[in-house]
Amino acid sequence: MTTLTDPPLESFRLSMLFNDTRYRSFTFQAIALVLLVFAIGYLTSNLLANLRAQGLQLGFNFLSEPAGYDINQRLIDYTSQSSHARAAIVGVLNTLLVAALACLMATVFGVAAGVLRLSKNWLISKLMAFYVEIFRNIPVLIWIIIIFTIMTAVMPGPRSYLGEDPESNLLLGLFAFTNRGIYGPAPIWGAGSGVVIAVFVASIIGIFAYRRYAKHVLYSSGQMLPTGWPTLALLILPTVLAFFMMGQPIGLDLPDPLANRFNLRGGTQIGAPLIALWFALSIYTGAFIAENVRAGIQAVSKGQTEAASALGLRPNRTMNLVVLPQALRVIIPPLISQYLNITKNSSLAIVVGYADITATLGGITLNQTGRAIECVLLLMLFYLTISLSISAVMNVYNNSVALKER
Repeated sequence: MTTLTDPPLESFRLSMLFNDTRYRSFTFQAIALVLLVFAIGYLTSNLLANLRAQGLQLGFNFLSEPAGYDINQRLIDYTSQSSHARAAIVGVLNTLLVAALACLMATVFGVAAGVLRLSKNWLISKLMAFYVEIFRNIPVLIWIIIIFTIMTAVMPGPRSYLGEDPESNLLLGLFAFTNRGIYGPAPIWGAGSGVVIAVFVASIIGIFAYRRYAKHVLYSSGQMLPTGWPTLALLILPTVLAFFMMGQPIGLDLPDPLANRFNLRGGTQIGAPLIALWFALSIYTGAFIAENVRAGIQAVSKGQTEAASALGLRPNRTMNLVVLPQALRVIIPPLISQYLNITKNSSLAIVVGYADITATLGGITLNQTGRAIECVLLLMLFYLTISLSISAVMNVYNNSVALKER
C-alpha cells in the first residue's frame, strides 16, 4: 500500500526574505518604514538644532496669551482679551460652518444641474452645460471676489432701512439685506426649549426611519407607500405640538433699525464675507459635482430605464427609485474629493476678511507671536484631521451603497 505524505517543511533562511515571494513584499515595506523613520528623525533633529542655534525652542505657551484682536463673525463668545487658543477655536468653528454650508448647497446645485443637463429639453440642457463650463473653468478665488464685490457695491447700506416706518422696510418684517450682510431673527431660548429641540431631532430621525421602511416595503412587496405628506407631517406636527405644550419657550430677537442710526441691532447677522465665500464655493464645486452626477447617471444601463418605463413608473419615479440608487456607486467616490476640496478651498476666506482658522491661527496669531512653526503645524494637523474625518464618513456611506457581490 502506498501512502501520501506532505513534503517536509523547509526551514527558514535569511535569504528567503528577498528570494521567497511570501516574504519579499514585507521585507521591502519594513525597509521603507525604517528609512522613513530615519528621515523624519533626521529632519526633526536638524530643525531642533537650528532652533537652538537661534536661541529658540518649540512651545505652545503662546496659545494662552491674550489675542488682542476682534473677530466679527463668530459662533461662540469671544473678545479681544480672549486667548489665542480661543481665537483659534473661533476660526475652527467658522471653517467648519462655511464648509458644511457649502457642501450642502454644492450638492443641491450639482445634483440638480447634473440631472437637468440630461434633460430632453434643449434649452434647459444647454443652460446647465453653460453653467458647468463657465463656473468650473474660472478659479474659485475670482468667484469669491466677484460675489463679494457685488454684495458690497450693489446692496444698500444699513442706513437705508432707517425711515419713517423702518420696520416696513424689512422683508416680511424679519430680514434686512445690506452691503454688510443679511440681518435676520435670532432665537431666544427659554425654559423648556430643550424639549422642543429634542422633539424636532426625533422627528428628523423618524422621517429617515419611515422613508427607509417605505423603501423596504416597495422593494419587498411592490406596494408604494406615500412619502410626501407623511414626511411633512412628521417634520412639523410633533415640533409644533411640543412648542405649544411647553408654553412657547422659544422666541425671536428681531433686527431693530431704530436701535442705532448707523447700523441695525438685534437679531443675527450673516456677514458679507461668509455669504460670498459660501456661495462661491457652492456654485464652483457644484459644477464639478454636476459632471460627476451626469457621469453616474450615464453609467447606468438604458435597459434599466426602459424596464422601469415598461412597469409603468413615471420618469421622476424612475430617476429616484431606479437610476440614482445605481448611479450613487459611481458618484460617491469623486464626490468625496469635492467635499475635501471645499474644506481646503475655504482657506481662501482671508481674501474677503472672513476669520477662518487660516486667518486667525495662520494669519494674525502667527504674525503677532512669531510662532510660525507651531502655527503651521497646528494648521496642518487641523486640515489633516478634518480631511481624514470626511473621508472616513463618506467611505462608510460609499460601502453601504456599493454593489454587494456573492
